[in-house]
Amino acid sequence: MQEARPLRIIHCFRSPIGGIFRHVRDLVEQHDAAGHEVGVICDSLTGGAYEQALFEALTPRLKLGLTRLPIRRAVGFGDIGAAHACYRQIKSLRPDVLHGHGAKGGALARIIGSVLRVQGSRVARFYSPHGGSLHYRKRTLAGEAIFALERLLERQTEGIAFVCAHEQRDYVRKVGPPRHTFRLIHNGIAEAEFAPVPPAANAVDFGFIGMLRDLKGPDVFIDAFQRTERRLERPLSAVIVGDGPDRDRYAGMIEKRGLGRRIHLLPAMRVAEAFQLTDIVVVPSRAESFPYIVLEAVAAGKSVIASRVGGIPEALGKESAALVPPDDPDRLSAVMTEALTSPGWKARTMPEHEAFHQRFSAATMAANMLELYRSQMPEEREAPSRPVL
Repeated sequence: MQEARPLRIIHCFRSPIGGIFRHVRDLVEQHDAAGHEVGVICDSLTGGAYEQALFEALTPRLKLGLTRLPIRRAVGFGDIGAAHACYRQIKSLRPDVLHGHGAKGGALARIIGSVLRVQGSRVARFYSPHGGSLHYRKRTLAGEAIFALERLLERQTEGIAFVCAHEQRDYVRKVGPPRHTFRLIHNGIAEAEFAPVPPAANAVDFGFIGMLRDLKGPDVFIDAFQRTERRLERPLSAVIVGDGPDRDRYAGMIEKRGLGRRIHLLPAMRVAEAFQLTDIVVVPSRAESFPYIVLEAVAAGKSVIASRVGGIPEALGKESAALVPPDDPDRLSAVMTEALTSPGWKARTMPEHEAFHQRFSAATMAANMLELYRSQMPEEREAPSRPVL
């Protein structure tokens, strides 16, 4: 029996912040450990000291290297230079798999992969939306243009990996049924993360951990926190942990409402450190794909209160009492009040640990992704009887 050969895999994405970066790091670690050669290409303009430390920890696993280039969020003339630089780097690495994540990364990976295939390469092109362009509304000029581009890029795609059923449904509704191979592959977390993280002695009542932009709802959290104080008629405490483009605006909002001594704004840190700051994690997003913070918090034994958006109900349970409508600070406040004051609230609302563990492990995610890659490799399609190991 012939063993399946190791693959040369490159992940291309824009911003090394948040869920996409976490997803790629997990795939890199798992696939490197399995003997594959992996590289990363991403933006050099985004991220700070925290992200730099993550890259330094990941670098020994990046046998195909780390390449950081200016890749801006908005579409513009700068994309031409970024695409050319990405093309030269990817061509030199001779990948078997080119996996684009998010709208910008997905476009770059598939366009560059297509150019390489015209030149004789047999690289297989994959795409994971991670929400991205799917957050746009369908009946808008921008939305229609973006979804038309997504449909066009499908012709340059061997396979699509959706991180949750919600994302897959959104794609079908807005772009159309995928014309090529696709898989639902849930995000997963490392084995070491399935362990309780007790709150410190000076822990606060509530915590928001994530990117500081309106899509993630820090302003909703601040509003709901203040309403919860009014409900309970006493001062409470909270932390907002993260970095992002709207940080200064949230800091101003906290000060303007007189909450500066009760809501502390802290920079991004390792999630295990952030979990020591509180036992109740609030995820008030206006839109999501399948956020890691929910998986990480449940695995760490935290109470989680979250918006009913994206794939979050797939993690917490569709009927979970911990879910609230998005952009509804009053309803969010009501559940925050209950979580803080109702004995046994966590045990009644959080998923059963063992079943959660089995469903959302990084090892399972990486194995399923590798199976998708191999199913679309040219030699696999030409010799379907050869076993995939």
